[in-house]
Amino acid sequence: MNVVLLGAPGAGKGTQAQRIRDAFGLVHIATGDMLRAAVAAGTDLGRKARGFMDRGELVPDKVVVGIVAERIAEPDCSGGWLLDGFPRTLGQAEALERTIAEENLPPIDRVVYLKVSAGSVVERLSGRRVCPNTACGAAYHVKFMPPKVNGVCDRCGAALMQRDDDRAETVRQRLETFERQTADLVERYEEAGLLVTVQAEGSPDEVAGEVLSALRAVKIGES
Repeated sequence: MNVVLLGAPGAGKGTQAQRIRDAFGLVHIATGDMLRAAVAAGTDLGRKARGFMDRGELVPDKVVVGIVAERIAEPDCSGGWLLDGFPRTLGQAEALERTIAEENLPPIDRVVYLKVSAGSVVERLSGRRVCPNTACGAAYHVKFMPPKVNGVCDRCGAALMQRDDDRAETVRQRLETFERQTADLVERYEEAGLLVTVQAEGSPDEVAGEVLSALRAVKIGES
């Protein structure tokens, strides 16, 4: 089974990706990790991507799609893959579908869309606090997982910090960008009959229960 995981920043994609991967034995492909691996391996596309990255530019969709196609064509993906972080736009999705067809690769079976309200996203992300000590790196949340002493890391005693991109106004801007970029993408997958929308407001276990049930239904339909 081949799955695409969609969701705004703070929707819980990382947590649910692990659950999906473990439940179905899929290869988890995160776009950032995949790009770094291609660059490290020195593939033709990896070298092209590195040129853009070294210049501080965005890697063009054509290059990213090519790297995705290379990755999902590898033997370990023959049992199924989970694509996390790509595609993000309608154009990327169309390019990916064309490349999959041209390379005669197995198509996408299901797209899981983790849907959360703007308020929940802002609460989840703006409440995050991290330890600036690179040797520690502990993470907290002012509401859901607070430190024992307000503003102080439990592990090393360093003063906790809030990342700039976790500030409420920045989070709202990130959310607006996501919704603007993915609205047509979500509609396309829905029209194609691939989309499963899961309300991701609940606990990780509750959300995982809905996600896995939906995907198991797909597996049953294939058997």
